[in-house]
Amino acid sequence: FGHGTIITTHDKLGHYLSLMTRQNPIESQFINSLTDNLNAEISLGTVTNIEEAVKWLSYTYLYVRMSKNPLVYGIPSGFREDDPFLENHRRDHVINAARRLDKAKMIRFEEHTGYMFSTDLGRIASNFYIKYDTVEVINEMLKAAMTEGDILNLVSNAQEFHQIKVREDEMDELERLTSDGCELVVAGGKENTHGKVNILIQSYVSRTSVDSFSLVSDMAYVAQNATRIIRALFEIALKNGNPLLAARLLEMCKMVDKRLWTFENPMRQFSILPHEILTKLEAKKLLPERLREMDSKEIGLMVQHVKMGPVIKKCVHQIPYLILEASIQPITRTVLRVRLEIKPDFKWDDKIHGSTAEPFWIWVEDPDNNHIYHSEYFMLHKKQVLSEEPQNLVFTIPIFEPLPSQYYIKAVSDRWIGSDVTHAVSFQHLILPERHPPHTDLLTLQPLPLAALKDARFESLYTFSHFNPIQTQIFHTLYHNDCNVLLGAPTGSGKTVAAELAIFRVFKEYPKHKAVYIAPLKALVRERMDDWKIRIEQKLGKKVVELTGDVTPDMRAVANADLIVTTPEKWDGISRSWQTRNYVKTVALLVIDEIHLLGDDRGPVLEVIVSRTNFISSHTEKRVRVVGLSTALANARDLADWLGIREMGLFNFRPSVRPVPLEVHVKGFPGQHYCPRMATMNKPTFQAIKTHSPHKPVLV
Repeated sequence: FGHGTIITTHDKLGHYLSLMTRQNPIESQFINSLTDNLNAEISLGTVTNIEEAVKWLSYTYLYVRMSKNPLVYGIPSGFREDDPFLENHRRDHVINAARRLDKAKMIRFEEHTGYMFSTDLGRIASNFYIKYDTVEVINEMLKAAMTEGDILNLVSNAQEFHQIKVREDEMDELERLTSDGCELVVAGGKENTHGKVNILIQSYVSRTSVDSFSLVSDMAYVAQNATRIIRALFEIALKNGNPLLAARLLEMCKMVDKRLWTFENPMRQFSILPHEILTKLEAKKLLPERLREMDSKEIGLMVQHVKMGPVIKKCVHQIPYLILEASIQPITRTVLRVRLEIKPDFKWDDKIHGSTAEPFWIWVEDPDNNHIYHSEYFMLHKKQVLSEEPQNLVFTIPIFEPLPSQYYIKAVSDRWIGSDVTHAVSFQHLILPERHPPHTDLLTLQPLPLAALKDARFESLYTFSHFNPIQTQIFHTLYHNDCNVLLGAPTGSGKTVAAELAIFRVFKEYPKHKAVYIAPLKALVRERMDDWKIRIEQKLGKKVVELTGDVTPDMRAVANADLIVTTPEKWDGISRSWQTRNYVKTVALLVIDEIHLLGDDRGPVLEVIVSRTNFISSHTEKRVRVVGLSTALANARDLADWLGIREMGLFNFRPSVRPVPLEVHVKGFPGQHYCPRMATMNKPTFQAIKTHSPHKPVLV
């Protein structure tokens, strides 16, 4: 079987001898990292509440050892009588861990319901394997404005480096490394762990030689973990919307990766260039931006080496460089759509860039308020660079009044130092949409009784005794006037009754004319037909006809109808031949349900119908009343102007004005891709339903 040799310090010798001779059982150390592991499970979505966490803990080796050897884990020997499966003990551990995570802002723990939700900080900590203790340090030390020295001090205090020991025999070499390799002040000095870590990080970046074998090992460990921690800090700053700190942290990530200080010439990233040439470039302050504008001969003369001119020029054009062009379009006075065109302007080389893609970070920042309003990770593939094919991104950002002078769009390479471009988006000539008038206020009126219809036949169609507040407020306009009306009101507020009031006026005042009801969906047409066939046709004796792609009655039935229920496409086809179809000319009322779908695929058809109706009305000199029904609208005034509706006929109630009160809860989910994001929503959606509305209807 071979031989194994254990080399350890004298103070640990007894421990290993006891393991070899007494054959002590191996106990679980999982309890020490329970907080970090619980955060990982919550971030993944596998654990969403206390009960699931308790069950998850039963799958661990910790649970096996707690059951076998309870005294080691602080469990009294008589636990089997009260808690044979250690559920209460596991629950206590989970709740304590959840409280610690909640205090560190890594999760949100609702103790009264037991639900746990991951935060951006918790997800980043899980993705980058950042310990809970380190997150506490980050919460305490991370500020909005930090220098490179402050950032290195924060990283050096991370719990990941707690096992790094300061040895007496390393002091002289640490002193040498401080003087030779440290460009920044070392906070705390070399006598403690975080000072030693700081020195090793700076010496690693400076490529300072290390003689001590223990320091070589420590430096490799520190460099490997420092990059990971700084990456996590960068994403935290990005999520917090801090552009200056995010840019500085990303530069430091690349600084440690490339072992190159940010104040050094970015051309040092090319190993093909001799040290003497790089020194001359730095002495003459020839940065890549300036070198791009020079020809190879001029570069060769500047570095006093003509043959190196083409080589330097080639390297300059291999640094990933992007050309940004942005166009902006205001959607509302507070939302701006940005179309960003990205053109690659560099030469691809597999030896330099690999064979797949170059990653970039793109964000939009407000320099006045020092805030990032949008950020995303962008991959520029080799094929796109070789074809010089422009890439397009479309996203929306908020805008506030008074208008800022400009926003900045930044594209920063994820791997290359000196590869960043800034594009200014000016708002100097930006014209925002007009301010929308406020919503219609719901007046405190006494509900109208059905007797207000003053027609026993109409009153008999309803089972209620009074109209609701919205119907009461619009009653006079719909039932006693012929003006066009636009009604914007929430779903379930009785808009169908409003349409019926306008239809009853036609039946009462213009009995020889027709009313047309247009619904966007066949299912909605069928629903109205099932209702009105009984209430209007059988009880009132008025003929109701359906006109859809599925049902096409003969022309005589249509001509004799009092109410036509149809779809936009069908009525568009019929009204085109209005000169030869007299029944089209006898239409006195056009009710368009769900008129907010003007902005949808069927919008052009609805526009044509309204325009043609106005055209027919002007030729026949017979006014056609238009009633539009919709949900609450943002630009109701624009739609009303197009429909020819005056102030008297415009009713645009707030979304909150509804017969059944509605509570709105908004919960954000991370991830850009649709399918993974939808998968992460499943459990939280069910929990949200149980939390906010366990016994009442819910709309997700």
